[in-house]
Amino acid sequence: MDRATLFVLILFGMALWGAYSIYYPFLLSMSVATLLSMATMNLTRELDYILSSRRIPGARKLVTLIMVMLLVLLILAPLFYIATTGAEYLSHFDIGKIKHILEKLRVLTQDIPHIGRWVQEYLKVERVTPYIKEISIYLTTMGSKGLGFLKNILFVITFYAGIVYYQDRFFSLISSLIPAPKEESGTMLSELASTMEVVLYSIIVTALFEGMLFGIFIGYFDFDGLLFGVIYGFASLVPIVGGAIVWAPLSLYAWSEIGSNSAIVIALYSVIVISIIADTFVKPFIIKIIKEEMLKNATRINELIIFFSILAGMSTYGFWGMILGPAITTFLFATSRIYIKYSNSI
Repeated sequence: MDRATLFVLILFGMALWGAYSIYYPFLLSMSVATLLSMATMNLTRELDYILSSRRIPGARKLVTLIMVMLLVLLILAPLFYIATTGAEYLSHFDIGKIKHILEKLRVLTQDIPHIGRWVQEYLKVERVTPYIKEISIYLTTMGSKGLGFLKNILFVITFYAGIVYYQDRFFSLISSLIPAPKEESGTMLSELASTMEVVLYSIIVTALFEGMLFGIFIGYFDFDGLLFGVIYGFASLVPIVGGAIVWAPLSLYAWSEIGSNSAIVIALYSVIVISIIADTFVKPFIIKIIKEEMLKNATRINELIIFFSILAGMSTYGFWGMILGPAITTFLFATSRIYIKYSNSI
């Protein structure tokens, strides 16, 4: 390595360090925006081709605007609906009803071994009431608590708009920066984009599917099916507990206000039909259908790996982990193939 090359590498390293020190607070938003732009790359190119072929002025700007509006509708519209419509439910938050539910629960389980003793010990009204008050205070200040997440979403949308507008040049630059032959770097980015496309559409379809299953069913018990369907769709993205965040409190409320039979039916339906059948068995099948039939996607990563990478990503990174998990997994597979190829050629 000559002195000129070494000097350029040092300057490049200093530039990277400086950029990192400045843009560190935005790295998550920039990474998510980049991955989302990869997921919608084919749709963006299709829209660009349609508008450009019709000689529409400012086609690229219009494409960017359309893609940003779709992203806003996808993320912000459901959250805004939950915040506004759900506020009415929160305003009727009644601690007295929860006390009544706890009393009924203690009476019902008092003769059940182990469980009855645990309920009698830990679900006393005087012990639970302080936690209920804390929850009610948290719910009333949820708007301020969620400002950080909302700000993060706005940054994602802003970066997404810039990347979509300069999409070809942006990914060409990334491909050039990857220290691998042009063919290998292109293959790596292509596989990452293909995986992100499958992940995005799978998340949308499964959330809509599970939210619809719960919303339609819960509507028969005079709950707001649309509201709780939207909430369940978001809750279904949470690993392990998932929809239990929604159906468990609703079951307890139904048990107190409607009847024990209704509560049991809601709980059994949520666990068996949605959590076991839809979430465990149907979701990987949906990913497979989207990958092979709808998108004709050639990504070499198995749909089960995509499924578990989404769960692992959300367990580690939270909401945006559903995007980061599959991306990191795909990057690991791609770099592993390059490493194996080069190690065999040595």
